[in-house]
Amino acid sequence: MVNIRLGPPANSWAVSTNHVDLRRPVPPSRVVTLVARPQRITVDLARCALVVVDMQNDFCHPDGWLAAIGVDIAPARRPIAPLRRLLSWWRSGGSAVIWLNWGNRPDRANLPPGVLHVYDPDGSGGGIGDVVRPGGSPTLQAGSWSAAVVDELKPEPSDVYVDKYRMSGFFDTPLDSVLRNLAVTTIFFAGVNSDQCVLATLTDAACIGYDVVLLDDCAATTSPAYCHDATVYNVAQCFGFVSTSDALMGGA
Repeated sequence: MVNIRLGPPANSWAVSTNHVDLRRPVPPSRVVTLVARPQRITVDLARCALVVVDMQNDFCHPDGWLAAIGVDIAPARRPIAPLRRLLSWWRSGGSAVIWLNWGNRPDRANLPPGVLHVYDPDGSGGGIGDVVRPGGSPTLQAGSWSAAVVDELKPEPSDVYVDKYRMSGFFDTPLDSVLRNLAVTTIFFAGVNSDQCVLATLTDAACIGYDVVLLDDCAATTSPAYCHDATVYNVAQCFGFVSTSDALMGGA
């Protein structure tokens, strides 16, 4: 009798001593139609993942790196409230939540000068791996307080974590393997900064064949407002769709 499964629920084999069943399970559909730009969309949430980008202390906490260097982090905190509501609803249906955060090696051995320069433009220090305030932790270093998800969003044990090392979460990470192993075809994107890491990851996702949806109210940037507006325009125009968490939950 084939009664042991190997792999995640949506991409598993059933195995026994003398038999392997290569048929993948077909999860129950959870179909939602929601208002979006440029058109309404219908999705099966059983084949979706919510990828939350960089909602971590160094970007969104008053004691984090951005605040320490004088950046107004109020915009970066705006997605917290809608994401808290969405995450509770999203998890109740069993869909995947993936936290995609900067989480760099302590030795920064995989980071080229161009990446280091973004966070330390004049080479004087205070960038990736440096401590920018007394008693603080290394900026965006894996395993540190700086790289952790902000407390208000409370990740669950069933959530998936992927560390990234570039603006795009697909380069040099297991993100694509994780998504495909979860049988995901559509990705909903949230987080910060919408015009930087969110957009770079979303663009790569679209280019390798995923359907992509940006949740406007769950994404934000500390850049000027027109940068977010341009991101929303370009996602709807070129890469996929733009909607909101209210539209998603209201379409259930």
